[in-house]
Amino acid sequence: MHGLFLNLVTATVMMTWTVSVHFFGIVALLRLLSAHSHHVDGYSEVLRQIMLLIFAVLGIVALHTIEIWSYALVYIAVGALKGFEPALYFSTVSFTTLGFGDIVLDPAWRILSAIEGANGLILFGWSTAFLISLMRKLRALEHDWLER
Repeated sequence: MHGLFLNLVTATVMMTWTVSVHFFGIVALLRLLSAHSHHVDGYSEVLRQIMLLIFAVLGIVALHTIEIWSYALVYIAVGALKGFEPALYFSTVSFTTLGFGDIVLDPAWRILSAIEGANGLILFGWSTAFLISLMRKLRALEHDWLER
């Protein structure tokens, strides 16, 4: 029972951390987009939309990178994996729910990795909703070529 409790506590801390990173990161992205959108005012509307969307996507990728690296560092800290590269690889395939299975954790930590997968799924969904919302706000999909 001690191992399960430690898995659940660690997973709860990590979910709280990653959701916080995601929330504050998206708030920061929105503020940056709002504060600096005037820098692209001189460009055509389509180019402006593309530039803002690329910035938003790169920001989302940066948030997911922080979250994935955080899990990798936890796997190293608890001794579940040795070395940064295997921990980062395992964390990436867990967070993205690919789950190749070529690197597996000791059964003592598999609950943590399963919860990481659920956490990643939720955060990718949130990112998708954010980007769709941004595209609607930019009206990026409202072009004449769609109405033909």
